[in-house]
Formats: sequence, structure tokens, C-alpha cells
Amino acid sequence: MMMRKPLIYFVIIAFLLVVIVGCTLVNQVSEPKPEHVFRMAEAHPSDYPTTLADIEFARLVEELSEGRIKIVVYPDQALGSETSVIEQIEFGGIDITRVSLAPISEVVDVLNVLQLPYLYEDKEHMRRVLRGDIGDEILEGVEEEGFIGFGWFEAGARSFYNTEKPIKTLDDLQGMNIRVLESELMVEMANALGANGVKMPYGEVYRALQLGEIDGAENNPPSYHTSEHYKIAKYYTIDEHVRVPEIIVGSKIALDKLSEDDLAIMRQAADQAQIYQQKLWEEGEQVSLEFLIEQGVEINYIEDKSAFVEAVQPVYEKYQIKYGDLIERIREE
Repeated sequence: MMMRKPLIYFVIIAFLLVVIVGCTLVNQVSEPKPEHVFRMAEAHPSDYPTTLADIEFARLVEELSEGRIKIVVYPDQALGSETSVIEQIEFGGIDITRVSLAPISEVVDVLNVLQLPYLYEDKEHMRRVLRGDIGDEILEGVEEEGFIGFGWFEAGARSFYNTEKPIKTLDDLQGMNIRVLESELMVEMANALGANGVKMPYGEVYRALQLGEIDGAENNPPSYHTSEHYKIAKYYTIDEHVRVPEIIVGSKIALDKLSEDDLAIMRQAADQAQIYQQKLWEEGEQVSLEFLIEQGVEINYIEDKSAFVEAVQPVYEKYQIKYGDLIERIREE
């Protein structure tokens, strides 16, 4: 009878090994190793609406490709600033990114048209443009500059904030040093309005406001909130001078290994993620505005924008020559 115990132990161990091996094989079948793993750069924090939408985009790509394509999102400028990331995308150092149009328009000129001041009547107008033929044509056009366009996100409307006083009329802006996005178009816009446009990386704005190197900046409510610029610049003026769309682009060099079917999957995922991002954005914008009011920020609205619109018309002249037809199509959309 004593001889049977080793046999029983052997049978139990053999059974456990079979179970372990079986589970491993099942996992290998249900969770295949991705054929392609790509890095996606994001400038915003991990809980920001666009970052959450990046993660949803990555999830959808993995789901639609049945696990063959995996995208890992790196938030909070882990892979560099937007300007730096765009340069790396061009040369294949980074695979994919979500960026504001302002910095990438320095490389892809036509993107400037989508962010001309006071171009859109409202957010629904911009959405019609981006989700229609115009948006599709421009996504295709970025390939000429070494990018692959996948889709659009939005970042609401940008408005002015400053440390000195409420901006209620165009006269109140005169002579102010205002940080703008790193784009020549944005400098031209600020200058046309009578301010001094200052190109500066986003991460340097808080310190510059503290030290008085700039009087103010311009951004959407969630960015003004999450960057904590409201702690220094207490005056926020909602004039909605520009709506700057955001774009998901990939590197033609890095993604060259993908088939047209795989690229179509990524475009489909971006299209679905866009709707998700819009919902998150609207919710986040409302939360930010309520928070800012609670923090004592003085918020005022520019109801009559006619003087502002007239002041920026010289900015259009530069782009009318080359893109006049496109500008008219956008206005008529």
C-alpha cells in the first residue's frame, strides 16, 4: 500500500502539467502575437480627451485587425513635443501621432487653410468639413509630404486669456504679448489683431506667464484648465478666433510594411474614434468651464466679432492666391 503514494503524486503532477500546457496553448491561439507593434506619440496627459481617444483608436485597430496590429500610446510628451514628434514621424523615428494642425502645417501648407481665423460658423460647420469630401481630400494630400493621414480629432475653439485685464474689445488686445501655437499663421493672426504673437512650446507657457515674459496666451478651456494657466492668467475671453482641428498621421517610412487593407483598417478605426473623441471633448469642455468659474476666473464673451473678423482679413490674402477655391468650398459647406 505504501508504494501507491508516489504513483498518485506522479499522476497529479502529470495532470497539472497537462492543464498548464493546455492553457498555454489556448492562450496562444486566442491571443496571437501581433505582427506589427507601433508607437503612437501624444502630447497631452493620460486622462485628457484626445489621449483617451488615442487609446480607443489603438483598441479598435487591434480589434479590427484581429490582433495583428498593436498600437502603444505614449502620452504626456513621453516621445517629445509635437514639433519634435512631427520631425521624427517624417524620418520614421516614430510611427504614429495625434497632433494639432498648427505645428504640422509648417510642413504641410494646405493644413493652414483649415485653421484660418473665424473661418467656421460653429463646431458643426467644422465637423461637416472634416467628415466630408474636403477632409478626405486633405488626408490623402498629406502623403505628398511623407505622412499617412488616418483621421481627425477636434480641440474645440481657441480663445484668449491673460494676466492683466478682461479683453472685451479689439482695443484691449493692442500691444499684448500673446503666446500662440508654433505656427507662422498663428503669429500673423495675433499680429493682425494688434497683439504681438509669440511662438513658444506649450510646456514653457506657465513659466513665461509667471515671469511676465508674456502677458497671455490662447487655448481651449480644457487645456487652459489642465495646464493650470488659470492660476496665473485669471482673465479668459471667449472669442473663438480659431478652431484648430487635430490630425492622426503615420510615417510613410515606418508604416511601409502595412498592406492597403491594413491601412484601411486604421482609417476605419480613426473614423470611429473621432466620434468617441467628440463626445469626450464636449463633456470635458463643460466640466472645465464649470471648474474655471468655481476658481474665480473672469470669463467674458465677445458677442459682436465683426471688428475682430475685419482685422484678420489681411491674413486671408496670403492664402487666397493658392487656396481661394478651397476656402470658398469650406465656407459653403
